[in-house]
Amino acid sequence: MSSNAEIASAASRVLLSNYRQAPIALARGRGSELWDADGKRYIDMYAGIAVSTLGHAHPGLTKAIADQAASILHTTNLVFNEPSIRLAEKLVARTRQTSGAAPLLTRAFFCNSGTEAMEACVKLARRRAFLAGESRRTRFLAFHQAFHGRSMGALALTGTPKYWEGFGCDVERVTHVNYGDTDAVRIALDTKPGEYCAIVVEPVQGEGGVLPAPPGFLSTLRSLTTDHGALLIVDEVQTGIARTGKWFGYQHEGVQPDAIALAKGLGGGVPIGAMLVREELNAVLTPGSHGSTFGGNPLATAAALAVLDAIESEGLVERSAALGERLGARLREVAAAHPQIFEGERGLGLLRGLLMKPGVEARTMLVAARSKGVLLSVASERVLRFTPPLTITDALVDEACSLVDAAASTLDAPSSESTLRSG
Repeated sequence: MSSNAEIASAASRVLLSNYRQAPIALARGRGSELWDADGKRYIDMYAGIAVSTLGHAHPGLTKAIADQAASILHTTNLVFNEPSIRLAEKLVARTRQTSGAAPLLTRAFFCNSGTEAMEACVKLARRRAFLAGESRRTRFLAFHQAFHGRSMGALALTGTPKYWEGFGCDVERVTHVNYGDTDAVRIALDTKPGEYCAIVVEPVQGEGGVLPAPPGFLSTLRSLTTDHGALLIVDEVQTGIARTGKWFGYQHEGVQPDAIALAKGLGGGVPIGAMLVREELNAVLTPGSHGSTFGGNPLATAAALAVLDAIESEGLVERSAALGERLGARLREVAAAHPQIFEGERGLGLLRGLLMKPGVEARTMLVAARSKGVLLSVASERVLRFTPPLTITDALVDEACSLVDAAASTLDAPSSESTLRSG
């Protein structure tokens, strides 16, 4: 199989049809550039949806994976392995708000994905209440348009009903309110006092349309959870690991969560998830209460260590903030040049989105951009999402934005209007 068509044909015969894949097969990458099986070059502006933190074929990450594979890939969690301990040390150290301060979160649990990390948070919150003798405290508060994963527990938190269809997930014990609406949060907590074990929130709603939390929102949630005896769980699966210009999204507002979930960019492409919790919660998940066969294996944690080392040595936290401003400015220019297609730009750091005008199908722009050689993803059907590798160059950011502008121009013509709005 050497061409896009041949690979797609084979896939149609053997893969489950639960994905809507583009008719291309990516064959190799270097930095923030990718090439498909037909040899076409693309600028990677989605990084596997915020996963490929260091881009492709990063020498430090490649070496770490190869060296660890040549040593030991997997043990069990019935014994220790050094890479997982070193990774836990590095992660918790980065939860501090200011240099020299004590870490806010001190304990780590490793798993394999963001969904698993969120599932661990769900179990943590409910078991904490159980151990405290608060049998009524099983309800969660989450937000409309949120996305927290696809397991039954994480899916119930996800505030987008289309993901629930046909699965019968336990949404009865989750109250969803509008993101950013603190009055709605207060009313929900006051209506069912003593029933909420946690509020679960994203610092930026990624799948929900690249929507940053309003100023003061996370701080208010922190105060409300403290007052009502609930946990504040921050889903950092998409926002964590320098994506927003801080190590973690909650650091933009200086709040102290009780637990956070990590995945995506943590392994740079190697599957890994993590839950970090404050010290007082260490005793909640006792031996045998929760686990993960592959969680914290030497290969994945060695890869994550290499990612953290590269972020530090290459100054990628600061670069994410600075380059994010550049990307945001360029996207605002694109939006202004095509007011019949775009409503504006929003986001934080290198998590950015172009908001489509009502009635305009973002997927149409996605296909047009891909034809020009830019890979993007869609969020909430109306937002074109940009999550490039943190290592992307200024020149490639500028080139990608120019190509997106050119793609939008192909849809500006009157003959394209019906296609643009029908998707």
